[in-house]
Amino acid sequence: MEVAVGDSSACLRLLLCLLLSLKRDKGIIRQMSFLLRTLATKREVDTAIRDTLDKVLILRFGCARDAICLQLDDILAKSSGEISKFAVIALVDVEAEDVQVYVKYFDITLIPSTVFFFNAHHMKMDSGTADHTKWVGSFQCKQDFIDVVEAIFRGAMKGKLIVSCPLPLESIPRFQLLFKDV
Repeated sequence: MEVAVGDSSACLRLLLCLLLSLKRDKGIIRQMSFLLRTLATKREVDTAIRDTLDKVLILRFGCARDAICLQLDDILAKSSGEISKFAVIALVDVEAEDVQVYVKYFDITLIPSTVFFFNAHHMKMDSGTADHTKWVGSFQCKQDFIDVVEAIFRGAMKGKLIVSCPLPLESIPRFQLLFKDV
């Protein structure tokens, strides 16, 4: 397919065709992380937290090689258009040396872990687990993720820093978390 340099609609069609060709094939999980912004330094994470105003900032801590992270990235990428009016998604690579301060601060021991912010305030969610500071694991489906982000946004707009999880208990991943120095 030949594309003229000035033809933006043809470029968009080509990009759409490339994206559609990345569909799941024979059980292989497609890598959707290239569609989402990746933060590799502490300064980028600081800037994202500080400069995201009146929207929920969703930080997915994980690595691009992990299968569960790829599954979550797929859900995040599919949802990004629907939540773009009230949320922003960014990925943080836990293997990057410069973001280890955040990995330690949020006690990211299991990946993927998703942390939520609103106007530079860390948003917490009571999901019936021991850890209210982050969502550990993947979401079961796109709608579960959208429901959680909407609940956090609505709670944040009312001035709350902790919200109740809107998902049924069977949709919430369970992990045995051991907290260090407790």
